[in-house]
Amino acid sequence: MTLHPGLRKFAARFDEELRFFRGWVGGPKAVGAIVPTSGVTARRMASVTDPNSDLPVLELGPGTGVITRAILEHGIAPERLTAIEYSPDFVAHLRTHFPEVDVIQGDAFDLEKTLGERANQTFDSIVSGVPLLNFPVEQRVRYVEHLLDRLNPGRPIVQLTYGPLSPVPPGKGNYRVTRFDFILRNIPPTTLWLYSRGEPVLPTARH
Repeated sequence: MTLHPGLRKFAARFDEELRFFRGWVGGPKAVGAIVPTSGVTARRMASVTDPNSDLPVLELGPGTGVITRAILEHGIAPERLTAIEYSPDFVAHLRTHFPEVDVIQGDAFDLEKTLGERANQTFDSIVSGVPLLNFPVEQRVRYVEHLLDRLNPGRPIVQLTYGPLSPVPPGKGNYRVTRFDFILRNIPPTTLWLYSRGEPVLPTARH
C-alpha cells in the first residue's frame, strides 16, 4: 500500500522520535532530551556553517540526524561534514541515512582519540548538540577550549541548551560567549549560544 506523502512524513517523524526516545532511555546523560531537536532549531544552528568555506564542518552529538540534515540542506557538501556520535544505535542510523557523511562513533570530550589522524584538523565551524548541562562546569569549559583550538579566530561553536544561562559560563577561559537565539518552537524551548575566540564571525546570509 502506498502512503500519502503527508502520512509518510508523519510516519518518518514518529519513527525518528521513537528511536530518539529509546536512545534517551538507554543513556539519558548522553542524549539529554526526550524528543529530537525541532527543524526550526536545526536550521538556525546550521546557519552558522559556511557553504563557501573549503574547511570541513564538525557536528557533535547528532542523534537521529535532524541537525545533520539541516546542515546539508544549508549547502554543506556531505563529504565536508564529520559527525561524532556516542550511541552505537544512532551511529548505525546516521550511516544508513547519510552514507556520504563521515560518521564516527566516539567521545566528543576526547577528540584526540576520536578523530585519530585528524586530531589537528582545522574546521570551519562546530555544531554541538551535546547535553553539556549533564556534565561538570570544569568539563564544559575544557570542551569549549579544546574545540576552539580547532577553529580559526572568530569562527564559532554553536551550542543548544534548555536552561536560561550559557552552559559554559563566561570568564573561565579564553573564549567569548554570545547569545545567538531563543527558539520557542522546540520541545522544550531552547537557547542557542555561540563560543568563539574574539567577536564571532558568521557567514553572510544566502538569498
